[in-house]
Amino acid sequence: MNKIALITGGSRGLGRSMAHHLAANGRDIILTYHSNHQAARDTVDQIEQFGQRAIAVQLDITQTMRFAEFVTQLSSHLSDTWQTAQIDFLINNAGSGVFQAFQSTTETQFDKMVDEHVKGPFFLTQALLPLIRDGGRILNVSSGLTRMTFPGFSAYASMKSAVETLSIYLARELGERRISVNTLAPGAIETDFGGGYVRDTAEVNQHLADITALGRVGVPDDVGGAVAAILADGAAWINAQRIEVSGGQNI
Repeated sequence: MNKIALITGGSRGLGRSMAHHLAANGRDIILTYHSNHQAARDTVDQIEQFGQRAIAVQLDITQTMRFAEFVTQLSSHLSDTWQTAQIDFLINNAGSGVFQAFQSTTETQFDKMVDEHVKGPFFLTQALLPLIRDGGRILNVSSGLTRMTFPGFSAYASMKSAVETLSIYLARELGERRISVNTLAPGAIETDFGGGYVRDTAEVNQHLADITALGRVGVPDDVGGAVAAILADGAAWINAQRIEVSGGQNI
């Protein structure tokens, strides 16, 4: 049976690219989406064109009180579609960003970042542990902004630093089940993240390209391809690592 990857926020941006590349490498996909059912449906159709099975399930990563219901729903889908009770990979990818100067960041904005990037992944992973196969893998998405600073992302980057610490602890505590846990840290990527700030602001895009060793800003396929490589069968011994995918940004 094909291995199954669950990708939160898998209907757009980096998550969709991850889904495409994993499907191209023979993985079946479960993706979650926040509200855009059509985008999720389109992504499922695209995955099926690779000859893989896929489903989309609605999930708000900030609604921790609904995680038990989500796990029950997911278990039903696994049984009906795959005749199994477990997944092989969990990619904690869902979330948005806040671009706001430190001195004007509001408590509401800060709390949103906590809920999306720390509290949500923490308790969703906890809820999904019974469904993750022994020997499975977890990949938590962080950001290059934990290593290099770009004014306006203090709240977002602080949460991603917490994600990286969480990954190390999970790697240690889940080691007895042979579940490896790593962090993926994308650099500047041309997506709609932050309202398309990197993609659509020419001077920002050029500045970031100028400080990147490979001479350009990344695109979603750069990240999707990296995820497929990290979750390849031959890479299972990689554990407790922060893997930056930035083209050598700001080195």
